[in-house]
Amino acid sequence: IFVGIGLGIQDIFKDLISGVFLHFEKNLTQGDVIESKGIVGEVKEMGLRTTKIITRDNIFMMIPNHQFISEPVINWSHATQNTRFNVEVGVAYGSDIKKVEQILLACASGHNKIADDPKPFVRFLNFGNSSLDFQLFFWTEKTFIVENIKSDIRFTIYQAFAENDIQIPFPQQDVYIKEIKNKEPGIK
Repeated sequence: IFVGIGLGIQDIFKDLISGVFLHFEKNLTQGDVIESKGIVGEVKEMGLRTTKIITRDNIFMMIPNHQFISEPVINWSHATQNTRFNVEVGVAYGSDIKKVEQILLACASGHNKIADDPKPFVRFLNFGNSSLDFQLFFWTEKTFIVENIKSDIRFTIYQAFAENDIQIPFPQQDVYIKEIKNKEPGIK
């Protein structure tokens, strides 16, 4: 019983000390958008033992403070409000790549939640197996809803490509079947 109590007190003490460090260092504050272990959430309240966040799915979570000290945490809003993200898209070989670049930039600049400064830019990423691959980079202050912004941009890109006859390819494979003739008589 005493071993169990000792281990429990040890965890509580670890969370309390971590909470003190978080409050004094100010690496994490209320309103910050954070990511840890693949979960993105906005800090709603910071206590001495736990921090309360709300996820993009509107799920309320209480996280022990020692996790913010001992494990990697991305604070999307700590250094600056503007954060860079990207959307990747592939186009068919033979597409006019300058036209693709213009369309991608127009799609980004037309979105009201994408920052004008720094300006969005396009990177020709690679010659893929079945496509020419591009990345559209943009900055936004709306890190908490960035997946919705990316989705909006993809809808806009798809529509703009369709209007300009630019094809988004899909992987294709050709299969050749070779007939083997049997040399032994009587076996088919």
